[in-house]
Amino acid sequence: MQLHDTRTIAADPATVFAALLDPAVLCACVPGAQEVTGSADDGFEAVVVQKVGPVKATFRGTVTLSDLVPGAGLILTGEGKGGAAGFAKGGAEVRLAPDEAGGTLLSYRAEARVGGKLAQLGNRIIDGFARKMADQFFDNLQAQFTAEAEEDRQGAKEAAPPRKTWFGCG
Repeated sequence: MQLHDTRTIAADPATVFAALLDPAVLCACVPGAQEVTGSADDGFEAVVVQKVGPVKATFRGTVTLSDLVPGAGLILTGEGKGGAAGFAKGGAEVRLAPDEAGGTLLSYRAEARVGGKLAQLGNRIIDGFARKMADQFFDNLQAQFTAEAEEDRQGAKEAAPPRKTWFGCG
């Protein structure tokens, strides 16, 4: 399966790049993430719960980063295992460029493979699910910057209280 798209993010490329390397931001943006730990240098480990069609599983995975160019892009490679549900492996090239409005044009090309019960669901279900996950991730990333901008506009004098979630991620 292959995915590619371009999204506009309301923050400058350096800020978006830094957010993509922050485990707390990633945990808040990855749909179903329960935990994201690690660093850009050592790679990230994540626990994500997802339901794909009739298959629900807890995936444990790793992501490594390479070709990091601050404010311009990176390449990521990852794999996750969901027990009896199967596995997913893949990678993505992410490029960042400034746009005219002071934001960032984020472009990505991703390729993934799945196996086990997931592969039995068929390409149509898997492709639709992957696109939905990507859209949710970028919507969540945009929301991170929108919330920060709103706080700045309101002149918040105190830091916002930490967001409470069921899984302690955020």
